[in-house]
Amino acid sequence: MNTTSPYRVASIDVLRGLVMVIMALDHTRDFFHRTAMTADPLNPATTTMMLYFTRWITHFCAPTFVFLSGVSAFLAAQKKTKREASLFLIKRGLWLVVVEVTVITLGLTFNPFFNFVILQVIWAIGWSMVILGLLSWWSWNAVLAAGLLLFFGHNVIDYMKLPAEGPASVMWLMLFTSRGGIVPLNATHLIGAFYAILPWTGIMLLGYCIGRWFTRDFPAEKRRQRLIITGTALIAMFVLLRWINGYGNPVPRKIYPDLWSNVLSFLDTSKYPPSLQFAGMTLGPALLALAAFERLQHAKNSVLAVYGRVPFFYYVLHFYLLHTVLVIAFFVAGYHHGQIAQIPFWFRPADFGYALPGVYLVWAAVVLALYRPCRWFDRYRSTHRQWWLSYL
Repeated sequence: MNTTSPYRVASIDVLRGLVMVIMALDHTRDFFHRTAMTADPLNPATTTMMLYFTRWITHFCAPTFVFLSGVSAFLAAQKKTKREASLFLIKRGLWLVVVEVTVITLGLTFNPFFNFVILQVIWAIGWSMVILGLLSWWSWNAVLAAGLLLFFGHNVIDYMKLPAEGPASVMWLMLFTSRGGIVPLNATHLIGAFYAILPWTGIMLLGYCIGRWFTRDFPAEKRRQRLIITGTALIAMFVLLRWINGYGNPVPRKIYPDLWSNVLSFLDTSKYPPSLQFAGMTLGPALLALAAFERLQHAKNSVLAVYGRVPFFYYVLHFYLLHTVLVIAFFVAGYHHGQIAQIPFWFRPADFGYALPGVYLVWAAVVLALYRPCRWFDRYRSTHRQWWLSYL
């Protein structure tokens, strides 16, 4: 290996690319499925197996992406001093917060007046990077301690009586408890707080700490063994906690009279906010996948690795492409300009949409259409060294 070339771990790029592709399925469903605005796809009483799977499989995306962001932050820090690495994380985190509120909200809503600002995963990643930058400036042990406390302990808040109104209630909502809370700014502008910051921060901090396993000098086979052990332990923790039906999720799982509904209920853990059970259910298999991808031949040349090397570029672009397709479908379906303004997404009436096969067709077309732009940007980044590229 040429030690002067940028060091990348192909398994990380492949897994990140896989979750980016799956993530686009959920956003395609939001825009195009006929019941996305009116029904819960995870409700055993009303869902179908295919609809449940379509939503449930995308649960793996956000925690895996946040975790790998932590791993990547650790690897990037190896080329900088502690001060440089910390300052970069803080600056990049704040920049991501601004991008979420502006560029990504606009891509999601197509509402130029920003009547509904959506705070999602990039918002949580941005603030988590700021926190990581501050903690890593102190020490790696501080990152580990804070990560373990947030990851395993944040569900203690489920047992606390929190303020129901006022600034304190908004603070708790933003930091810990948001389940899709709406915060009014004035009579015409709302904030949709969908990602509580600190539970996601715990996932990123532990990803940063596990980043030690992915350094150039760490033995690959030892890394595989640790990934398998840790992933298996997380899955076992999820099954145990879910079976006990106590700690680790904001609400206990529901018990149904039939086996199938109970299976669906067992797998329906809280993403908003991400519970300990949710993290075990998703990150356990993600770590096993990382271990499996370690042995892929020519992984760095795979299609998924292309998406995985430019995840932010892909993320922003896919919203604008999906929403552009939605605008076309809106007018083709016979809707008129008086029906454009909708909450949360313009050009998305509640009664609009297709059956699942149509959703999958749009998803596949959009993902394929993004391949060439992502490949171009991947090549551009690999041959250019402008400072702003490190923020994308």
